[in-house]
Amino acid sequence: MPTTDSILSRNIALLIDADNSRADSLDDVLTILGDLGTVNIRRAYGNWSKPGLKGWSAIIHRHAIEPQQQFDITKGKNATDMRMTIDAMDLLYAGHVDGFGIMSSDSDFMPIAMRIRQNGLPVYGFGSGKTPEGFRQACTRFIDVSAVAAAEVEDEDAPQAKLQVGPELVKLLGDAWKASRRDEHGFTTISEMGQRAANRSSFDARSYGFSRLSDLLASLPNFEVQKREGGMYVKRMR
Repeated sequence: MPTTDSILSRNIALLIDADNSRADSLDDVLTILGDLGTVNIRRAYGNWSKPGLKGWSAIIHRHAIEPQQQFDITKGKNATDMRMTIDAMDLLYAGHVDGFGIMSSDSDFMPIAMRIRQNGLPVYGFGSGKTPEGFRQACTRFIDVSAVAAAEVEDEDAPQAKLQVGPELVKLLGDAWKASRRDEHGFTTISEMGQRAANRSSFDARSYGFSRLSDLLASLPNFEVQKREGGMYVKRMR
């Protein structure tokens, strides 16, 4: 298991498509990316003359984000996406970045996410519930930021946007458990089970209102979770 010092030493780049992201989700995004390392590169892309980006303009300096101005050169063509993709490739080939966060709900970033992963680096995607499946699955992990925000709301009358655990996710987790190494009592480590599930899906427990995979599993009657000295273990019950 990586130590805290080794995690903090990882250099993470966060690239923000300001045209297709909510500024009020940034705090959650930065917190989640702490699992990967330290977000030293923070860039937001957009045409800052647009009134719709006013929310981003208000927090640029507070979070030490480097604004990247991109004018709308041709109507109907997204120059912001192209600029962001070029920068991602430059960072990738410079070899000084250990992981990426891509904040967008735009499917145009599916190819760059796939390319980064082919180089062995993790890609965390952050978008809304309407983000196309192609971009979601291209990421190592995809987090629905609206679901994360909903999980933090304590008011029971507030609308809840978190995803519901359905039979497809239960089957995915069950298949991952079945493929994992198990002890004589049928338990496997949650870390191994999670890794096997990650090879098939970009789902993240936070999109379902849980901070950890172990919490999600503990909420399901299909699984039994045990905390041991060596970590967290899980067993498929049915």
